[in-house]
Amino acid sequence: MTGAEYNSLLQKTSGKAHEMLFDEYYSYVRAIAFNRLHFFTNEDIEECISDIFAEVFFSLNDGNATGELKGYIGTIAKRKCIDCYRRLSRNADSSFSIDEENAPEISSGEDPAAESERSELRRILMECIKELGTPDSIIMIQKFYYNKNSQQISRLLSMKPSAVRMRCKRAADKLKEALAVRGIKEDAL
Repeated sequence: MTGAEYNSLLQKTSGKAHEMLFDEYYSYVRAIAFNRLHFFTNEDIEECISDIFAEVFFSLNDGNATGELKGYIGTIAKRKCIDCYRRLSRNADSSFSIDEENAPEISSGEDPAAESERSELRRILMECIKELGTPDSIIMIQKFYYNKNSQQISRLLSMKPSAVRMRCKRAADKLKEALAVRGIKEDAL
């Protein structure tokens, strides 16, 4: 919807103009609000969306909207989200009692057991890669950690790209065997 279309609808009936503007830009505004306020409740996000559209309606109510409205609405949405974030962060009560009924619902979003398992898996993986020796360990780290291709690795190690690819394949096979000996299957990586 352009500013001219909105102005012509606004002259006929403001309710219809507001409804059409809301219908067209609700998803856009919701995406902006959710991206900036996703750690707050849905009610807080919806309240912010209402504030955004109220601001848009008040600012466009004089009938001087021009051009494409998406950028204008996006700017208002971003600024209102910043205001909402500041207000909600300031008003957030960060203290609670473990004995409260809602305490089990509050979590950090982290899984200590899974993180510990991933950390141990990374340690074993690096140990096995180091056991491959030079240059195989360098090739594996450059390829899979730094995401470099055979051409880039060959320049680094003064080797031919075909030699790098062959050593990488052989090193990957050796790595699978070393991990299997330690009880780690390929699908766990």
